[in-house]
Amino acid sequence: MKFNLKEDWNLLSRRAAIFYIVFSIINILTFILLLVNTDVGIIPALIYLVFWQVAIWVYYMFRYKFRKKTKGGEWIDAAMFAVIAATLIRTFFIEAYQIPTQSMEKSLLRGDFLFVSKVNFGARVPMTPISFPFVHQDLPVVGGKAYSEALKLPYYRLPGLESIENNDIVVFNYPKDDDHNPIDKKTNYIKRCVAISGDSLKVVDGMVYVNGKKADVAVHGQMGYTMQTSTAYGARDFEKIDISEVGATGQGQYQLYMSKKNKEDLSKFPGIVDISQKLDAQGPYREIFPHKPMLMPWSKDNYGTIYVPKEGDVLPLTGNNIYIYQDLIKQYEGNDSYQIKDGKAYLNGVVATEYTVKMNYYFMMGDNRHQSADSRYWGFVPEDHIVGKALFIWMSIEPDGMYGGREKGIFSRIRWSRLFNRIH
Repeated sequence: MKFNLKEDWNLLSRRAAIFYIVFSIINILTFILLLVNTDVGIIPALIYLVFWQVAIWVYYMFRYKFRKKTKGGEWIDAAMFAVIAATLIRTFFIEAYQIPTQSMEKSLLRGDFLFVSKVNFGARVPMTPISFPFVHQDLPVVGGKAYSEALKLPYYRLPGLESIENNDIVVFNYPKDDDHNPIDKKTNYIKRCVAISGDSLKVVDGMVYVNGKKADVAVHGQMGYTMQTSTAYGARDFEKIDISEVGATGQGQYQLYMSKKNKEDLSKFPGIVDISQKLDAQGPYREIFPHKPMLMPWSKDNYGTIYVPKEGDVLPLTGNNIYIYQDLIKQYEGNDSYQIKDGKAYLNGVVATEYTVKMNYYFMMGDNRHQSADSRYWGFVPEDHIVGKALFIWMSIEPDGMYGGREKGIFSRIRWSRLFNRIH
């Protein structure tokens, strides 16, 4: 096969040549940033640079040099372009996600399809760049990992348009993923950031306080309630006022998860005797972070006070701090030697009385406060786990049987009023 760079370059259209030059500049800048701002070393950074340069060049050579000689070349060309373009877009600009659980209801519903921006908080350079296109963790049908750890890059984030702020809805990699996946291949979660780096958070009777001030309540957020009635109600009755999470616990007794508006609508039903908010008093609850119920008897409704660390903080390792920041120090910041013995913290076998934080951290909670596994259960989210900011809903399809198992046609399950709604 004849190879002549000058002749091959002249085969490219003007638009293709401009794109390749622009892409090459961005790729070289990324290479320089990896070398300057991380400890990756020149070999992995160089492999990353060469991989993308060659991948785009191979596509162009197929398109402009070999396509006409290959049977079905136009179809292969279109597929190659779609894969490369979509990979670049979803890696550095925007990606689609689906809401699979009820943890954000009613702000986000099961069956909502979202676009999540990588640009707002800055796109994260892939830490595991060798992976099968469009697949996150496991290969479909055949099974097995959809990525290779032959090339691993350290965390680096390109400059973003903004920083994470209180009440932003954020997609991130679940920090406590026990499947030993690389950071960027951990399961994706979506929650509301209730406290950013440097904040102190406390929950009192279900109300969140940040730095001593009551935080804004999500307009469509849900809480758990118990209800007593003198009249029996069924799934269709609750569907009329958009209550999907309800269960009968006895004669005329119900447990519901609903928004403030749902409660107002429900109180107008005939036969309502009482509707009471269901709140957990202080512990001990072993499932609540940091899982020391005798020292910190917190609950999901009465939690903290807890400080969310920021980069550069010098944390005193005394009292409860040695447990609160254990995962941060040992797991997220790579200090495997961290141990706790006899109420003292040890690093590299030496008693440690303080620790300097290397990253920013965040405290995430679901808007469906009693149906959300969030930071109250597993702690802080490190900045290297942040994926992007949820922007808007592009499609919403009600899961079949969501309201008591009654089947509906696909078109009647589309929530037309939610299409292209901005997320806030």
